[in-house]
Amino acid sequence: MNNIFPQNGKKRNESYSVMTELVLPNDANSIGNLLGGKLLHYIDIAGALAASRHTEGLVVTMIMDAVEFRLPIKVGNIIELRAFVTWTGHTSLEVAVETFAENQFKGVRQFINRVYLLFVAIDENGRKRPVPPLILETDEERSDFAAGAERKQRRMR
Repeated sequence: MNNIFPQNGKKRNESYSVMTELVLPNDANSIGNLLGGKLLHYIDIAGALAASRHTEGLVVTMIMDAVEFRLPIKVGNIIELRAFVTWTGHTSLEVAVETFAENQFKGVRQFINRVYLLFVAIDENGRKRPVPPLILETDEERSDFAAGAERKQRRMR
């Protein structure tokens, strides 16, 4: 693990992660839809990948905000999860994970949800450690950061 000092920031694209999964029958309920718990599992992994890339170390999931399942994801669909850091604090960081489902035979791709997760960076002994700040380059990144700070405040209340 690299020794990261908070004054050394990282850009969003340095930790951007994409995870792709194929929905198989073992992942589905009796009507052929992906199990919600399985999707939550994928979301947690994708988020942890981006958080770990940003911190260059270990992270633990602290919070997964409310999850809305807008559409069913069917057996045979390809799921793509895109994860990126939206906000950083001293030892914690927020990651957004966007889920898309694709029916590759029909060429149809649908947005399923966007979920925010809060992670805490830890060292090898399980103690909190500082995370690099997020270098904000675009208006969208600045807006996401401000919204992430607001979500952090709401979570603390």
